[in-house]
Amino acid sequence: MSKVAVVNCNSYDVNEVYKAVSRGIELMGGLEQLINKNERVLLKPNLLASANPDKSVTTHPSVFEAVIRIFKENEYSVFYGDSPGFENPEKVSQRCGLKTIADKYDVVLGNFSKGSTIAFKEGKITKQFEISYAAQEADAIVSLCKMKTHQLTRITGAVKNQLGCVYGLNKPSSHAKFPDAISFSKMLVDLNMLLKPRLYIMDGIVAMEGNGPRSGEPVPMNVLLVSEDPVALDSVFCRLIDLKPEYVPTIVYGEEYGLGKWRDEDIRIIGDDINEFVNKDFNVIRKPVISENFGFASRFRNRVLRKPVIIERKCVKCGICVDVCPAEGKAVNFKNSGNDKTDPPVFQYKKCIRCYCCQEMCPQKAIEVKTPLLGKMLLYK
Repeated sequence: MSKVAVVNCNSYDVNEVYKAVSRGIELMGGLEQLINKNERVLLKPNLLASANPDKSVTTHPSVFEAVIRIFKENEYSVFYGDSPGFENPEKVSQRCGLKTIADKYDVVLGNFSKGSTIAFKEGKITKQFEISYAAQEADAIVSLCKMKTHQLTRITGAVKNQLGCVYGLNKPSSHAKFPDAISFSKMLVDLNMLLKPRLYIMDGIVAMEGNGPRSGEPVPMNVLLVSEDPVALDSVFCRLIDLKPEYVPTIVYGEEYGLGKWRDEDIRIIGDDINEFVNKDFNVIRKPVISENFGFASRFRNRVLRKPVIIERKCVKCGICVDVCPAEGKAVNFKNSGNDKTDPPVFQYKKCIRCYCCQEMCPQKAIEVKTPLLGKMLLYK
């Protein structure tokens, strides 16, 4: 049976967070039951993109500091890092407030800009990954994930956080290799099976709802979740927001592939009463994830499938959506093959693989995922 610690935490006051994280780890049996002291530990936060901590885009600095303090006090050797969506890891760490904390405790940033191909013959959907040198050098990984929504997989939490161990442009290119939510989720499960993080700590003190994982809205949830099982942790996250866990493919395939457990009878919740934190008004899509990689005739396909849409009044024509698009020939671009930037970029939906990288990385909240009327009637009921 998998254990998930549910711990109340009402603010990002660093001392309050420290007490809450310490309690969560103790509920799991304590650090020495999870990680040997002679192992080098990678702290893997969510550093999706540069953002002020109060936007809830990334793991909060107070959670990061609390975890560092606990490991340092117990004489562990730790380093940290993540591979952001498209920016330099060190700059994102600085802008999100983590580098200042790391420097304070002499914790170095690992190499997430470069890596190499790692074979994984046990993989169900892929037999290799492009893994950063930092993740390869770690003896143990502690995943400091963020409680957020996600347009492709419904939520981004414990399982999805390890995508940041894939370095550089290999992350967006993975969407081209696994072009729908189902295959992409299977790949994420394989990735976790390869990396085998020892502990997962989810920052849900202030979560993100709505148009996540970057453009949503902060919402207080006042909770930290701690577990050795990422599937169980994400399943509890779903229960907190009144989302059926079986709607999330990383959860379903996580259990099928042996990564963890998601059913109520297989999870023991310890710590505080989960019912104190349930938010049934949390803004999330409460419908099953379906494959959007259909072989429709192109005109019919684009009248049915969800699609990213640029909100022109919000667009500043920065071109980030163009840069991160992994589709062959670019599914979104400025006019005249990118040479005319007087107007916002436009989509060629025939090329769009519905990975929503553009929506995920837009810094202006200028891209939303919308469903055509016919799609609402036929597929997304």
